[in-house]
Amino acid sequence: MFALGIEGSANKVGVGIVGEDGTILANPRHTYITPPGQGFLPRQTAIHHQEHILDLVQQAIKEAGIAPSELCCIAFTKGPGMGAPLVSCAVVARMLSQLWGIPLVGVNHCVGHIEMGRVVTGAQDPVVLYVSGGNTQVIAYSDRRYRIFGETIDMAIGNCLDRFARILHLSNDPSPGYNIEQMAKGGSKFIELPYVVKGMDVSFSGILSFIEAAAHDLLAKEEATREDLCYSLQETLFAMLVEITERAMAHCNTSDVLIVGGVGCNLRLQEMMQIMIMVGERGGKLYHIDERYCIDNGAMIAWPGMLAFKQGQVTPLEESTCTQRYRTDDVLVTWRD
Repeated sequence: MFALGIEGSANKVGVGIVGEDGTILANPRHTYITPPGQGFLPRQTAIHHQEHILDLVQQAIKEAGIAPSELCCIAFTKGPGMGAPLVSCAVVARMLSQLWGIPLVGVNHCVGHIEMGRVVTGAQDPVVLYVSGGNTQVIAYSDRRYRIFGETIDMAIGNCLDRFARILHLSNDPSPGYNIEQMAKGGSKFIELPYVVKGMDVSFSGILSFIEAAAHDLLAKEEATREDLCYSLQETLFAMLVEITERAMAHCNTSDVLIVGGVGCNLRLQEMMQIMIMVGERGGKLYHIDERYCIDNGAMIAWPGMLAFKQGQVTPLEESTCTQRYRTDDVLVTWRD
């Protein structure tokens, strides 16, 4: 059996095809990149997805070397995400479902990241740090649910980094967060920023406001460089994430950590998490994936779609709607013990 997955919850649209054992046969995607200093708006992002998605479907089918008749299901991102882009992709999923006579499976975007990380790395039951442009959560599995142990109480870490990149007028190609990561490597002066951990939750909006005001002042007086600012922001945000992840590990009596989501590609975040595991002498392992699977892609939707389908779950056409709010712990995870 093969499953086709369509992802388009933000500025990336992707189509993936996976086998029933998790083998990824095709995973093309296209990214909507805006000019420096600008974010991506729902309407323009949806138009981008509409322009590219059919070509991606054809490309995925060709790369996989299969016929549509060999597909057992078509998975699509039900949410969370941006409304217009989500709907654009769901419309295509519904069209293909009716055209090919193949059932639909609606997938939670966050669960897609987790299951993609598990199948690629082989991680069994780690604490998951999910960090992306729209989400920041510390997660662990228990009793057929992915339980959220801590999360952001305002904005996601990826959004925080993206907005600071706009302040510095950094390029959005390939992504604002990547360009901040590269600039941070040249930073040497640490600028103390607010450190906001509230129990198991974190807050980023105040840090962003503080560094935005400080950036104008420090750069004007030449007391710090843009590299110093990127370095200081990264170190502060990532230290907060490492702290709440370690606390969740202690609570769950787990030594392994899996990092997923677009920000999870950041090598400094991986390094800091690895140091925490080693210093704590936990004897555990850090699992992470590269940009092929860490960043939004179609395979991460196809795989949980396949898992759900094998458990008898399908989404009726009349229920194949999208929602911008769809929490990770809302999903009944029937494919795990």
